[in-house]
Amino acid sequence: MPTSGPGSPRRRAIFYGVSAALVVATIATFRAVLVPFLLALVVAYVLSPVVDALARVRVGKVAVPRGLAVLVVYITLLAILAGAIAWGAPRLLAEAQRLARALPEIVRHLETDWGPRLSEWATAVGVGSSSGGGASPAEALNGVVTRMLSTGESHAGSLLASLQNVVKAIVSGIFTFSMTLMVSAYLLFTRDRVLAFFRGLVPQGARDGYDALVTRMDRGLSGVVRGQVVICLVNGALSAVGFALMHVPYWPVLAIVATVLSLIPIFGSILSSIPAVALALHNGFGSALGVLAWIVGIHQLEANLLNPKIMGDAAKVHPVLVIFSLLAGEHFFGAVGALLAVPCLSIVQSLFVHFRQVALADE
Repeated sequence: MPTSGPGSPRRRAIFYGVSAALVVATIATFRAVLVPFLLALVVAYVLSPVVDALARVRVGKVAVPRGLAVLVVYITLLAILAGAIAWGAPRLLAEAQRLARALPEIVRHLETDWGPRLSEWATAVGVGSSSGGGASPAEALNGVVTRMLSTGESHAGSLLASLQNVVKAIVSGIFTFSMTLMVSAYLLFTRDRVLAFFRGLVPQGARDGYDALVTRMDRGLSGVVRGQVVICLVNGALSAVGFALMHVPYWPVLAIVATVLSLIPIFGSILSSIPAVALALHNGFGSALGVLAWIVGIHQLEANLLNPKIMGDAAKVHPVLVIFSLLAGEHFFGAVGALLAVPCLSIVQSLFVHFRQVALADE
């Protein structure tokens, strides 16, 4: 077999190496503007099964064109979003404004009522004694809580003075949302051509292995991406029901927060629980305990029923790797990095498993 002629393994290796280097350099150079494109990939992947199902529908003897299927899916999606915004945005905005105005008072209430109680509890369980004349651990703990809550109060004041930044964020979000929908629609419409292009880059003899790799990656991503979207919607709906039944203040805002943050595994659930329990303390310790129990129940349902049924075994990655990917993604790329960390981890895991099998096939 020639090692330096056209189509030789050496030339293919050089081509793939140079191409990979160019892709990495392009991503590093333009990473600040890649967010709409990355989100578009996620949206296209989530909506692809819906478009495929609609494209298989036949009207008489004619199948629905893929372009028409994409158009119908997007019109339906935008109509649902528009209806939800028209119905829910005024209510949600009113709740958010009430919460912003009441936040300093809530912080003061938690500081004056629960700071001393926490100190008394720490003393009662035996951590209040100190030696050497210094402040007791209970006093130190109370001081830490007081400083945290005082800091939260000052942040609440600055929050009310940041309307200009909020407006800028809304404008930027609308632009990103529009670009995301446009790019994802194009990806859905030309999906077969895009997949055929990448498959055409693979040598003829290696295409069976390439197809197996794509199938493995799709199986893992299907659970991580589509499964997580379904789970976060279920999580948000159950949170809304529980918070409303327990009369938690500003429960619509808390339900939205729980829904959005549930897209980030592990940390999102923890972060969304903190404000819910803190606001429930305003109604008393029993209410806070009930909210915490409800949240724990939701996550037990998610871990023991929804994850195995919706995500499946193929999507499972080790929790330690999930935590590492979330920390690394947030460190290098912020919130978007945390959001896309687990899908990227799933792809890397699929690549590792595939090439490990290839490398060990002859042993």
